[in-house]
This record gives sequence, C-alpha cells and structure tokens, in this order.
Amino acid sequence: MSVVQPADLEKDARDDASPSPVQPSPVSTIPNGGVIAWLQVAGAFTLFLNSWGIVNTFGAYQTYYKSSFLANESDSNISWIGSIQAFLLLIIGVVTGPIYDAGYFNVLVAVGSFLVVFGMFMTSICKTYWELMLAQGLCVGLGSGCLFIPSVAIVSTYFTTKKSFATGIAASGSSVGGVIYPIIFAQLQPKIGFGWATRVIAFIMLGTLLIPLTVMRVRVKPAQTRRLFELAAFKEVPFTMFSVGEFFGFMGLYIPFFYIQSYVINKNIMSSHLGFYMLSILNAASLFGRVIPNFLADKTGPFNMLVPCSLISAILAFVWIGIKNTGGIIVFCILYGFFSGTFVSLPPTTVVSLSPNMGVVGTRMGMSFSFAGFGLLVGNPVAGAILKSGSWVGVQAFCGAAVAIATVTMAIARLSKSATLMSKV
Repeated sequence: MSVVQPADLEKDARDDASPSPVQPSPVSTIPNGGVIAWLQVAGAFTLFLNSWGIVNTFGAYQTYYKSSFLANESDSNISWIGSIQAFLLLIIGVVTGPIYDAGYFNVLVAVGSFLVVFGMFMTSICKTYWELMLAQGLCVGLGSGCLFIPSVAIVSTYFTTKKSFATGIAASGSSVGGVIYPIIFAQLQPKIGFGWATRVIAFIMLGTLLIPLTVMRVRVKPAQTRRLFELAAFKEVPFTMFSVGEFFGFMGLYIPFFYIQSYVINKNIMSSHLGFYMLSILNAASLFGRVIPNFLADKTGPFNMLVPCSLISAILAFVWIGIKNTGGIIVFCILYGFFSGTFVSLPPTTVVSLSPNMGVVGTRMGMSFSFAGFGLLVGNPVAGAILKSGSWVGVQAFCGAAVAIATVTMAIARLSKSATLMSKV
C-alpha cells in the first residue's frame, strides 16, 4: 500500500468538503519555505517552549518539592501535579481543535498565554499541595492545552515536502524549554528563593509568548467544521494500534524526565547540584532527537522512523537498571533523550499519513493525543507508587515495559499500513 501524500490529502479534502465561502488555497500556493513560513515555525517553537517545555521542566520542581515544603507527600502524589498538567495539554486539544477551525487562533494563543503565565506566577506564591495542583497543574495545564493545537496546526499548512522537518524544529522548542528552565530554576532558587526563581521563568514566558501573537497567521481555514470524534477511525487497524501505542508510549516515556534527578541524588550517584543538570541533558539531547529524525522522516516516512526509535528507547530504559555511575547516567540521558524525542515530534505527521483526507486529520489528531494524554496522566503517578515501596528497579522496568509495548503496537500499525518493509510510510 502506498503512503498518502499531503498533496493528495488536500485534494481529497477539497473534493469531500461541502461548499463554503472560505476554501483552502490550491496545493501549488503552499509556500513550503520563505520568510513567512519560517516565521510560523519560529512562533510555533515558542508555543512549544512554553507548553511542552514547561511539562519537561516539572522534574526539577518535583525534586525540589520533595526536598522542601512537600517532603511529607509521596513521590506519586507530587507527580500528579505534573501529570495533570501534561494530561490537560493533550486532552484539551479535543476542544480547542474545533475552536481553532472556527477561526479563533489569536483568541486561543492569547488565552493560553495568559493562563500559563498567570499559573506560573501563582505557583511562585504557593505553599501547599492543593495550591500547586490548582496553579501549576490545572491553570498551566489548561493554558498549555490552548497553545498546543495552534503550534502543530499552523506549521503543517505552510509546508508539504518539508512538513516533518519543520514540525521537528517547532517541536524542539519543548526541549529548549526543558533545558533552560530547569537550569534557571536550579541556579536561581538557592540565591533568590523558590518564589522569585519561578517568577523569573514566568517573565521569560511572558516575553517569548509575544512572538507567536505577533508573527503567526492562519493561512487557510478548513472547508468544514471539525468533528470532535470519528468512530469509524477505530475500524482501521493502523490508526487504532497507533493510538494504543501512543497510550503505552507516553505512559512510560516521561518517567526518566520526572525521576532522573531524584534517582541520581537518592542513589548517591551525583551531588544534588550536579544531579539537577541531568534533566537538562535529557532535554538537550531530545532537541536533536526531534530535529534530525524528523528531517530523515521526510525521506523515509514517519512510521519508518518512529518504530526503530521507540525500540531503542525501550532498550535504553531497561539498560538504565544496570547504570550505577556518573558517566553511565550521562550517556543514558543523552541517548534516551535523543531517541525518545521522536515520540513527541513525529506523531502529528504520522496521523496525517494514517488519514484518508485532510478533512479528518484534526479530529484524528485530537483522538490520538487523547490516548497519549491518558498515558501521561497515569504513568508517572504509577511510577511514584512503585517507588514508594523503595524499588527503583521496578520504576525502571515499568518504564521499559510500557515503551516496549508501545513499540510492538506501533510495529503492528506500521505493518498493517503496508506489509512492504521498504515502502515509505
């Protein structure tokens, strides 16, 4: 079975859509480069920076909370704050997708920007668990959800042959956020305190979020309103197995991002000062893992890149069990960060390849991200519950098993799409 090309998808969308006063522009007018198109990538980069980037930063806060005013709370309870934040980022897309389709892009970005910045300012004055749950979990999570769909939807309308690469560059913003924000927090918190360290991050978010509000523009509107749900999609084995893979993948994927700092400090592998930088190393490697594989995916097909990278991530998670020294942990963070990065950047373009036409891409993307969101919601708290028994090996094995199951289901989806291994899928 040959892979569906973006040009074919847009043609199908125009053929299938009902008449509308606003029709998509012809495929030939898609810029696929140029100043305006790359400005959209820059704007999307900052949206990722302040949505996924904040999710990628939570590991630094988890370690701090456990060692300070939430010392009496379990690791599992603390991780619920970050898990709900990440869950809302993905699940809110089911609602914000139709809002985006209706032409309210600027409203979504403005509301999302206000919520994430306001949530971080409120986090800076929190003193109790439930205050953090409301500010950092719910408020920042809802704001991130408003920013996420625009960050992936705009870029895809400006590129065809460079779609995966452009999306990867935009998605690398989440890794950059996961590098700079934990370092800022680790450096400033001992000097100016938790409150002002968090406020500095909030001020940076405020400044950078002015970029998408200034430069990002909707190129085309959909010819028809997006549906919230398409039951028929689950009759297709590739899409169903891919969505199941998203659930298990995100269930295990973020465990190192949440717990690597606690692991190296609790196991006395590193000092607390050096241990704080492991999250930044993970995210720095993930930056390259979201750009390089995406560049290659435009030539190989997103599925053909996603499956092997997922397999390597699963193997690395199991290898983590045997790593007991500083050098080994640093190498693990670099490799795991790189290969796991594809699991965030490639799914949007993979959903495009699994859709019969562009008219259902948004709906299917929201459905698939919902599976990922529920995986994120339960994965890290489960890891925290395992850790409560004192078993770091259990946490590491759970991470590896979840990503391994995701790899198997992704492989089934890939083979169901095309049994020819050399085909571009």
